[in-house]
Amino acid sequence: MDFLDGTTTGGRAALTDRARALAEGGQRRVLGIAGPPGAGKSTLAERLVATLDGRAVLVPMDGFHLAAAELDRLGRADRKGAPDTFDAAGYAALLRRLRDPDPVHPVYAPAFDRALEEPVAGALAVEPDVPLVITEGNYLLLEDGPWAPVRGLLDEVWFLDLDPEIRVHRLVERHVRYGKPRPYAREWVARSDEANARLVLSGRDRADLIVRQPTRER
Repeated sequence: MDFLDGTTTGGRAALTDRARALAEGGQRRVLGIAGPPGAGKSTLAERLVATLDGRAVLVPMDGFHLAAAELDRLGRADRKGAPDTFDAAGYAALLRRLRDPDPVHPVYAPAFDRALEEPVAGALAVEPDVPLVITEGNYLLLEDGPWAPVRGLLDEVWFLDLDPEIRVHRLVERHVRYGKPRPYAREWVARSDEANARLVLSGRDRADLIVRQPTRER
């Protein structure tokens, strides 16, 4: 396992170089970016895709959230974001398709609309000539149940390590930004998001690279 300080200019450049090396390997590769809620996974993934300029595409794990109606039916709506509120087997099946792309036709993947709080089917097209797929999410390193195959379908996994106080602040602000009252947002983060974070942290040692994030907001 390697460690990298992702807060420095050199560290950020090293991450880009590492992703570029995967994209230039001569075959389709899949890079996973894992970490607890609020660690900055989507921000890093989006920056890498932009920097690699057409040689990478982002397919987030969050597209496999179960729909609100299904969560209600299962009695899991108050735990949205927990491992059993995703279609983990569907996510693993998509990763298998992405690793072995059709030479002609794109693979379509779902996305998650935060404004709607719902997954959107077929929102992302992965063309066969894109050499690197970047996927990010909480549970890429989870060893339990239908999540267990995911790690083996990823060529490399980076784990984002961020100070918990910063993460919690970011999460509360995110929930408020998307319309939740601040007291409710704080309660949700303390009860739900942080329970999920503890599960995510249990898989940290299975990552190839630990990316240290800032110890305070800048």
